[in-house]
Formats: sequence, structure tokens, C-alpha cells
Amino acid sequence: MLSYLKTVDGRITKLSACEPGCWISCVAPQEDEINGLIRDFGIEPDFFRAAMDEEESSHIDTEDGNTLIVIDIPVIDKNGKNIVYYTTPLGIIITEKNVITVLNDENPIIDEFAEGVVRGVQTNLKTRFILHLMFRIANRYLQYLKQIDKVSNSVERKLRKSMKNAELIQLLDIEKSLVYFSSSLKGNEITIEKIMRGRAIKLYDEDQDLLEDVLIEVKQAIEMSNIYLNILSGTMDAFASVISNNLNIVMKVLASITLIISIPTVISSFYGMNVDGLPMPHFWFPLALAGVCMFIAFLILRKKDMF
Repeated sequence: MLSYLKTVDGRITKLSACEPGCWISCVAPQEDEINGLIRDFGIEPDFFRAAMDEEESSHIDTEDGNTLIVIDIPVIDKNGKNIVYYTTPLGIIITEKNVITVLNDENPIIDEFAEGVVRGVQTNLKTRFILHLMFRIANRYLQYLKQIDKVSNSVERKLRKSMKNAELIQLLDIEKSLVYFSSSLKGNEITIEKIMRGRAIKLYDEDQDLLEDVLIEVKQAIEMSNIYLNILSGTMDAFASVISNNLNIVMKVLASITLIISIPTVISSFYGMNVDGLPMPHFWFPLALAGVCMFIAFLILRKKDMF
């Protein structure tokens, strides 16, 4: 789906056709729509293939006067009670008079720009528009990282009460999300640093402060993701040790119980033999002897901290 949007009188307005200075939003575009953009703007077809490749990493490429910037953006997927965080590439194609964004699926970040939620956006100022978009993406990373921290703390509290596989699997999913975020943010940082050099896209003096703010936000998100990842890894290691220790305690108690209840079996086996010469061959004596031996064994095992 293609949408043509332009800032008119300080507000984002949807257009019926493309105009110079407008922003072209491509969300899950069809083949004919992609071919039309390639034909109208002389864009390299590989730009669209790279922008729509889920495995594409963040980078900058320039060809025939057009520039492609691929940035990883955060995505949240709610599946019932489970919440999964991951990243997906956003392609930003800079032509002579327009900016084209390419995305495989709808994303709230792009929707916020299209609906005019973000203030101060000027689509005709291509560099500033791209920096506003990157700044919003960095803020969304920070927002999702705070959500991940709250979810992990909630799961940890549940694990303290009862060790269940569901909570451990949820912690594993959170750890995977943090790994995705960390690797994507590092790629974005490298791309933004390339933009800061001013070789990939033209930078103006008034854009420097915004670009520095974007880089600061990305660095902060990288630091937060690394901190949360280290904390979560330590937490999972600690719970793994606790679960292993609990299992050892259970096995130790079961072994002690097995040892104690085997005493009557041994004594009754002796008195069940068809032989002569057994001491006090009366019914009550084997029972009393077994009880005394079990009690002594219990005291010994208790002293050895086996119960």
C-alpha cells in the first residue's frame, strides 16, 4: 500500500498523488507498486529487495543519485498472554525530491508520523525528516526496553514462589528479545555514525543537534539493553542453580526414606527363612527390632543433614 503525505501548514496531509517534497510511505507494497516507483524515480531494484529482506542488517548504500538507509526498528507481537519483542528492517530511500519508506508490515512508529502525532515534521526537509524518524525509533527502543524490564521483574517474582517451566521459557523469550535489540541497536549506531560524517546524506547546521540527540538515545538504548541482558542472564543462572539444588534435596530425602524403609524388609527376610537358631522367633520381636533400627537410622541421617 502506497501513501503520499506532505506537510501543509504545519500538518501532515494525505495526497492523492506524488508531489515534490512529499513522503511516500510503502507498507507491504505490491509488485506493481514497487515497479512503478522504480520506473518513476529511477531507483535501483536492489534497494527494495534489501529494504524488504527480514534478515537485512542496518547499512547505507548509494546508487545513481539515490540513497538507501536501512534501520532496524523494534516490533512488539502480542500472542495471547505472551509478548514477543523483535526487530524488522525499515528502508528509507532518499531521492532528489522525495523520501520513500519501505516496510513489510504496519508499524506504530510510521502510523504516528502519518497521523501527525509527531510535531515539527517537515516532509520537504528530507534530512530533518529522516532524523526525526530515527529519533522516534530510538525512543521506541527505550520504551520497549522499560517494558521488558517490568515483564522480567514480574516473571522473576512468580519464579520465586513456584518453579515452573512456563516462567523459565518466558524469561528465555525475553533474553532473546534483548539479544535482538542489542545487535540491531549496534548496527543502527554504526549507520548513524556514518550519517554524522556527512558523506551519505547532506547535513545542514541546524540538523547537527538533532543528529547528536539521536546518537545519544541510541547509545543509551544500547547500554540499557546490555545491562538488562546481563541482569537477566545472571537471574536465569541463579534460578537454574536453585532448581538444580532443589532437585538434589528431593533426591537426598528420597534416598534417605528408601534406606529407612528397607530396614524392615531386611529383618523380615531373615525371620522369614525356614531355618533354626534365630533369636527370639516371636512375632513382636522382629517388629520391635525393625522399629528401633529405623529410629536409629533416622537419627543418624538427621545428624548427617539428610532430612
